[in-house]
Amino acid sequence: MVPTPLTVLDLVPISSGSTAARALDNSIDLARRAESLGYARYWFAEHHLNPGVAGTSPAILLALTASETSTIRLGSGAVQMGHRTALATVEEFGLLDARFPGRFDLGLGRSGGKPTGPRPADAVVERRPPDGLTIPPAFDPTSLLQSPRLALHKALLQLPGAQSQNYTEQVDDILSLIADTYRAENGEEAHVVPGGGADLQIWILGSSGGESAAVAGSKGLRFAANYHVTPSAVLEAVDAYRAAFRPSAEVNRSYVAVSADVVVAEDEATARELAAGYGLWVRSIRTAEGAIPYPTADEARGHVWTEAERRLVADRVDTQFVGTAPQVADRLERLRDATSADELIITTITHDHRDRVRSYELLAEEWNRR
Repeated sequence: MVPTPLTVLDLVPISSGSTAARALDNSIDLARRAESLGYARYWFAEHHLNPGVAGTSPAILLALTASETSTIRLGSGAVQMGHRTALATVEEFGLLDARFPGRFDLGLGRSGGKPTGPRPADAVVERRPPDGLTIPPAFDPTSLLQSPRLALHKALLQLPGAQSQNYTEQVDDILSLIADTYRAENGEEAHVVPGGGADLQIWILGSSGGESAAVAGSKGLRFAANYHVTPSAVLEAVDAYRAAFRPSAEVNRSYVAVSADVVVAEDEATARELAAGYGLWVRSIRTAEGAIPYPTADEARGHVWTEAERRLVADRVDTQFVGTAPQVADRLERLRDATSADELIITTITHDHRDRVRSYELLAEEWNRR
């Protein structure tokens, strides 16, 4: 039996006491190690105004990493389209493909703090989570979306007076520009050089059964569901995608990848020590403070938690897979089986880079034995 492929999702985390330059070096080193370990893909997320995250530009990170690797597929997980245009996105990835042909995944994400669109009629049937898989109560993002910091984030990313294009229309434009079939309403054609005809895999990333899942399914694209961001909605998301799926020239059957936060060590106690900073790091994101530099276990233990703060991060902490390689692999198998995932996306953050590399090594070794 061919093992389910594993992909790496990297935020380019900055550890407390370290620098962005060191974080970049660490990510490129991890990409090289992931390639040698047999990981299928290496993706970079896009985040802004976070003191503890250096992953601000997937395209630049991909160019740097492509120069240091040779076979592993590289991609964006995801380009945030709320402040971008279809043309700029295709031009960037067209340049990447021209220099390193056939190696890139263009993952597209919604952004901008807008609510998700309505679910397609009859797309989702509520189902009980399978035994062993935690599906926590949904996180309420209202206070986060109303944060003045998020408003600043949007103001600095978008030109004054600019409005985000409808996401579904953006995806349509990207697909036609890459296919070199774009035609405006007045009949004018647009040909992106390089970009038209680029050999890219197109992915849609989504956190619910709303617009992203519907777009991915209806256009016959690959879909990545974010269990590591919104674990409460992962079953809804994959069900909505499959309900909407129509075969295309891109993909002839539905194809799902599902993400998970993971920390692996030689023993469970060590793994839990390495994961001790995770809750405090999530708290900084959920309070709109911006992701802090990833704390040590001692720094995390120094924080005095309120009950409200614990509730704020509970869904993420409870669904992080922490333990030995067999323990974590068992939980990944449950997630895969519950979602019928074709791939699993692994994101691991530890304070020490060596521990992060070792986590991916141990997981790959265990996974390949199954």
